Amino acid sequence: MEKSEQPGNSEISDAAAQALSGTGAKRGLARLWPFLGPAFIASIAYVDPGNFATNIQGGAQFGYLLLWVVVASNLMAMLIQTLSAKLGIATGYNLAELCRLHYPAPVVWIMWVLMELVAIATDLAEFLGAALGFNLLLGIPLWMAGILTALVTFMILMLQHRGFRSLEMLITAMLGVIAICYLVETILDQPDWGPVAYHAVVPGFAGPESVLLATGILGATVMPHVIFLHSSLTQGRIVVHDPVQRRRLFHFELADVTIAMAVAGFVNAAMLIMAAATFHRAGMVEIASIEAAHKTLEPLLGSSARWIFAVSLLAAGLSSTTVGTMAGQVVMQGFIERHIPVWLRRLVTIAPSLVVIFMGLDPTRTLVISQVVLSFGLPFAVIPLVQFSSRADLMGILVNRRITTITAGAVAGLIILLNIYLLVQTFLGG
Repeated sequence: MEKSEQPGNSEISDAAAQALSGTGAKRGLARLWPFLGPAFIASIAYVDPGNFATNIQGGAQFGYLLLWVVVASNLMAMLIQTLSAKLGIATGYNLAELCRLHYPAPVVWIMWVLMELVAIATDLAEFLGAALGFNLLLGIPLWMAGILTALVTFMILMLQHRGFRSLEMLITAMLGVIAICYLVETILDQPDWGPVAYHAVVPGFAGPESVLLATGILGATVMPHVIFLHSSLTQGRIVVHDPVQRRRLFHFELADVTIAMAVAGFVNAAMLIMAAATFHRAGMVEIASIEAAHKTLEPLLGSSARWIFAVSLLAAGLSSTTVGTMAGQVVMQGFIERHIPVWLRRLVTIAPSLVVIFMGLDPTRTLVISQVVLSFGLPFAVIPLVQFSSRADLMGILVNRRITTITAGAVAGLIILLNIYLLVQTFLGG
């Protein structure tokens, strides 16, 4: 089953058609270029401000020990986002639309409400992160930084009127800024590469606290909103009906996912490595907030490191809050076939963030709480994704292989169990 009419895009259709048909002289990156973009937008969710606090805490407390958790998390994310991209290509529908078409109406409405709450919680973390970035970089009060963040994200979202390619390029550029910032940070902190290589592949723990922190890193790996968004980004971007070309299109999008998620994985690993090589090495194991990490970097690595950290946080916050708003639009349209102006959605989702800022609540603590809210929505994204991508009547030639379904089911089960564990620890662990 697929939509009979999906709009293509004139920005890339000619180049894409040549690549899919095997004609044309372009090779390598030039051949891949028309297909790059959707995964880079989705990958922003994996380097949002919520990741900053978790990775920095892990590196500060346990050095390089939990680096393998970051690597494992990234591999899981690659699989889930690949399935999401494939779902849009194969069916011509996004995940929210498929839920509406195949689930009972009461279930669909419940899922929609939950996903809207997830969108608000997601934007809370991302908006606060961007505001913190402006606050640390410019030295302005947090309330003023919040207003500035709102204005800038409105401007970024206006790029949608110029076609998706402009927005994709801007988000990709921001991801590049974050990656370059952490590449520089890694060079400045001069990590011990032997332990880095070892702990990247060898699992290990150092007591119950490290297990809990590893659970936090793993359990918050997959963000529900980008599962819905990624399937939307691929559903009508390049439309082909020939089975051979459709498989070839999926292989190009697989390369997109691999490259984008590899960059996101590098950034997360670099965050933990930076914290391990600076804070843990200096015996500063109680770096409990983003602000503390920012202030402590200057005496350890110099003023440049502090500024680089603030720039990376700002880029992560601005890009991820933009992506969160896009995901909210997809969720509403898909589940209940309603659409509201993007400026109105932006106002609704930033309202809780502005309330937090003007009440003077601790931003880092609020980031952590928002991640707990995200845990509630995760099963409602991962389970339908695995279910629909395993159905031959929907997916056709791109249906999951049996081993893919088993692996994805195991990953989904693990992620859900870890999130349940996090919720129990949060509310009952004391």
